[in-house]
Amino acid sequence: MAKSANESTVKRDSVFIYSDDLLNYRFSADHPFNQKRLQLTLDLLKDSGFINDEDIIPPRSATDEELALVHDPAYIKAVQLAGRGELSKDKAENFGLGTEDTPVFKNMHEASARLVGGTLTAVDEVMENRYQHALSLGGGLHHGFRGKASGFCIYNDSSVAIRYMQQKYNARVLYIDTDAHHGDGVQWSFYDDPSSCTLSIHETGRYLFPGTGAVNERGHGKGYGYSFNIPLDAFTEDDSFIEAYEKSFRKVIEFFKPDIILTQNGADAHCLDPLTHLSSTIRTYEEIPRIAHELAHEYCDGRWIAVGGGGYDIWRVVPRAWSRIWMEMTGAVPESDNIPQSWLDKWQGESPVPLMKTWSDPDGICQEIPRRREISEKNRQTVEKALYPILKIKNKS
Repeated sequence: MAKSANESTVKRDSVFIYSDDLLNYRFSADHPFNQKRLQLTLDLLKDSGFINDEDIIPPRSATDEELALVHDPAYIKAVQLAGRGELSKDKAENFGLGTEDTPVFKNMHEASARLVGGTLTAVDEVMENRYQHALSLGGGLHHGFRGKASGFCIYNDSSVAIRYMQQKYNARVLYIDTDAHHGDGVQWSFYDDPSSCTLSIHETGRYLFPGTGAVNERGHGKGYGYSFNIPLDAFTEDDSFIEAYEKSFRKVIEFFKPDIILTQNGADAHCLDPLTHLSSTIRTYEEIPRIAHELAHEYCDGRWIAVGGGGYDIWRVVPRAWSRIWMEMTGAVPESDNIPQSWLDKWQGESPVPLMKTWSDPDGICQEIPRRREISEKNRQTVEKALYPILKIKNKS
């Protein structure tokens, strides 16, 4: 049984952005992107005693003007028409809508604008100094482009949020993406912009959508040198993932010196995820927010916004992984390794797989990787190549 949240165990400097409206972002009953994971995560935190109603703020909707900070107005109009059933199939496909990945659904504009508004709500809470940290798990839709939907993503909330922070708060934003899929939409949105910096640690695009995120994607024009990519080998395990993440994060933040950190926290690098080929366990998802939290306080006076992202084992992986972000933000610590029985009883009947009964993963959950040493060494070389420009500068000075 977990300790109940109280002033002695949990600091109240963090805010959780949520309402049931976020569940309306729903393509179909059998689509892999399933926002029930938000409900499962919040319920796990509540049953663990780690969050109370006063910690939660509902998301607002992003306005069309805010969406247009990144997205083409013609595309926004197309999404609105599609959600009303007023866009032809041919026109929809020109905008990446009505595809297998991103099917059209009723009121898709309103649902998507709410997700973006959730991330903007988090931004204002932190940038106006009401909270140091904010968690908006409905966000993290990092594949959305200026005029096209892609990879389950209609509007790109992180790109909108970065531009919003630049314009409203004159902020230098460091974006860190640990989704197994490359954060392509965010990268391309700021590829020529030296006032923002993106770092994506992901599975190599050799085997996985979207196929981008190579080391040599470093930016363009004035933005050259402000995009960093760490494409990890398939079957990368905890130690190598964490090593690559921590080293690259520490070097990039030292180089860029941001005003705020925005982290995208896809939980699909876990070995149980059905869509990817990495071999992380929950240990990686303990370390990712721990390091982000530490560096936010070291460089940004604690300013840290975290959003969700991928994660397609919504029953066994995502709730435990995403709960760790809030637990890190607030200092909550489970009294034991056991998941609350009340949560297990509530959801096991609906889950198609046996739920995990512990916060940690059992030994042997991932298959043994015979190429472990080779993979780890290749990842170290990748990190060195990715960081070479800033390591070279530091060595010269």
